[in-house]
Amino acid sequence: MSQFPAPRLAGIAPFHVMELLARAKALEAEGRHIIHMEVGEPDFPTPAPIIAAAQAHIASGRVFYTPALGLPELRSAIAAFYKSRYGLSIPAARIVVTAGASGGLLLAMACLASPGSEWLLSDPGYPCNGNFVRSFEGIPIGVPVSAENDFQPTLADIERHWRVRTAGALLASPANPTGMLLDEKTMAAIATFIRRQGGRLIVDEIYHGLTYGCEAQTALRHGDDIFVVQSFSKYFNMTGWRLGWLVVPESHLRDIEKLAQNLYISPSTPAQYAALAAFAPATIDILESRRLEFQRRRDFLAPELTALGFQIAAKPTGAFYIYADCSQLTMDSARFAHDLLESVGVAVTPGIDFGVNAPQRYLRFAYTTDVERLAEAVERIRHFLG
Repeated sequence: MSQFPAPRLAGIAPFHVMELLARAKALEAEGRHIIHMEVGEPDFPTPAPIIAAAQAHIASGRVFYTPALGLPELRSAIAAFYKSRYGLSIPAARIVVTAGASGGLLLAMACLASPGSEWLLSDPGYPCNGNFVRSFEGIPIGVPVSAENDFQPTLADIERHWRVRTAGALLASPANPTGMLLDEKTMAAIATFIRRQGGRLIVDEIYHGLTYGCEAQTALRHGDDIFVVQSFSKYFNMTGWRLGWLVVPESHLRDIEKLAQNLYISPSTPAQYAALAAFAPATIDILESRRLEFQRRRDFLAPELTALGFQIAAKPTGAFYIYADCSQLTMDSARFAHDLLESVGVAVTPGIDFGVNAPQRYLRFAYTTDVERLAEAVERIRHFLG
């Protein structure tokens, strides 16, 4: 007898931050002034050279399908970017342009996850990752991480959680919600261990470019068998364009191509032509100035939150988040976030969105608004705390 909806839906929770955003927007519609620190989206507009490239292509009227793996010129441009930024020669043939990083993660999971296979994920971590695994009948296994290890798994953590049914791991560096990087030595050790177990490693690098005081090194340095997910959303300020890429081991390219052909035919054509301008020197200059502004915001907000009673045991070195321990103020971060929004109009994300590893103790603050608004948010929180 058929069962509707499919049983897999039972394990897929809503994305709470989007529901929080919906409530914040409803309050704004009522005339309230809301300071948004909940959604992981840069507040900067898409750089002008990217917009101009899209406009020029659309004006041509030739907005047709591209190959399923992406526009060849864009795949080559991404390969050149790996050479200039990381000194790595990645064949353009291994680069698959996707419908956002989410599309890349879905392709990877559709290719690799089997019913009942287990996948190791950091807890706390990006909430959708577990749902990508569940969508293809895999089983996400949370690996608790702590501030003592920069909210990243150690080799010992991976070894301890690896079991007969484990197929691989999905890691992120810099990570959401913590903004922390996985150091290169640990990344290399984990990649070697998983390879020896016959598993697969997927690394989410969508916040590369947004690092402060350090340079992120791509996991591709540690083997041609690693899947790497990247995006034009964060560093390149192209969230709504829904464009990303996936670096695929050569042995899996044909499988990924078949999946892309069937799941979405091809990525957005205007977005791909726009992205051709993302790597131009003038665009990179704009993006680097914005990276410095994100660092200024982080350096303002972190001590202010500490003064309010939040604890920041691991100062973020990437992305645009502070994952703050609120246990000295409350042991119910979800209720705190709700009350903060309703009472003083500050929207932040509770830890419940990021896993089961002490979520009631944490709030994620996204510094994706200017310093003046961050300062006002701090004052509103101070008033809320009495």
